[in-house]
Amino acid sequence: MPEPREPEGAIAATGMGGAMDLATSEAATLERIPGGPEGTGPQGKPRSLWSDAWRDLRRNPVFIISALVILFLVFISVWPSLIAPGSPLKCDLAKAQEGPAPGHPFGYDGQGCDVYTRTVYGARVSVTVGVCATLGVAVLGSVLGGLAGFFGGLPDSFLSRVTDVFFAIPVVLGGLVLLSVVTSNTVWPVVGFMVLLGWPQISRIARGSVITAKQNDYVQAARALGASNSRMLLRHIAPNAVAPVIVVATIALGTYIALEATLSYLGVGLKPPTVSWGIDISAASPYIRTAPHALLWPAGALAVTVLAFIMLGDAVRDALDPKLR
Repeated sequence: MPEPREPEGAIAATGMGGAMDLATSEAATLERIPGGPEGTGPQGKPRSLWSDAWRDLRRNPVFIISALVILFLVFISVWPSLIAPGSPLKCDLAKAQEGPAPGHPFGYDGQGCDVYTRTVYGARVSVTVGVCATLGVAVLGSVLGGLAGFFGGLPDSFLSRVTDVFFAIPVVLGGLVLLSVVTSNTVWPVVGFMVLLGWPQISRIARGSVITAKQNDYVQAARALGASNSRMLLRHIAPNAVAPVIVVATIALGTYIALEATLSYLGVGLKPPTVSWGIDISAASPYIRTAPHALLWPAGALAVTVLAFIMLGDAVRDALDPKLR
C-alpha cells in the first residue's frame, strides 16, 4: 500500500532540510517586517548610537520640556522686540518700585525701568555667553585632551600638570581678579575668562574617552592596515569619543549662564548699560522688601534657564550612555 505523500511545500518535522527551510522562512518574514527586529533599522540594518539616542530622546518628557524652554529662550534672544516692544533702557523715576500695571505685568525696578522688558532682553546676553563659552571650552578642551590622550608620553604628562594648576584656581575668585581690570562692556571678556578656566574639565573628559576608544579592535585594525594618525583620529576615534564631551558641555552650558550672572552680580562681569539678569538682580537687592518683584522675575528667569539646560544635559547623558538603558 503506497505511503501518503505530504503536501507540496510542507516543512519536514525532522531533518536538516526542514531546519534550513524554517530558518529561510523566518529570515524572509523578518525582511518583510518594516524596521526588522529590535535594534535594527529599515531592511534589517543595525541602528547606530546616535539614532538610538535620538529615538530615546524623543520619548523622554524631560528632554521635550527642556528643549521647548530652550527654544523659547533662543527665540526671545534673537527677536526680543516681538514680545517686549519697549526699550530696556527707557526708565521713568516717577514710577520707581511700582507694582504691575497694564502693559507692564512685572512692574518697575528701582530706576523706573520696565522689569518685563529688561527680563526679556536679559535672555539674549545669558544665552550668548553660555553658548559661546561652551563652544570655546568644548573645542579647546577636546583638541588638547584628544591629542594628549592619543599620543601620550610627555605631552600627556605636561597637559595633566597644567590642568591640575587650573583646577586649583577658584572660579569666582579668579573672575574677581582677572575681570576687575577689564573695562569693556561687551560679553567677550567674560566668555574668554570662562574658556580659560573651563577647558581643563572638558580636556580630562576628552583625554579619557580617546584613551578608551583607541584601544578598541577597529582602531588597532586601522593601524595595522597603515592608516595615518590623522585618519584614525578623525574617522575612527573622534566619532566614538565625542559623546561624553557633548554630555558634559551641555550640562556646563547652564553652569556658565549662572556664572555670568554671579560675576555680574558682584560687579566684575557685565556692566551697565548692558542688560543682564545678574545686573538686574544686583540692582534690585537693596529693594527686596519694598519691591520684591524687581528681584524675583529676573532671578526666576535665571533659575528656569539654568534648570532647562541641566535637564537637557541629563536627558542627553541618559540617551548616550548605553549602561543606563
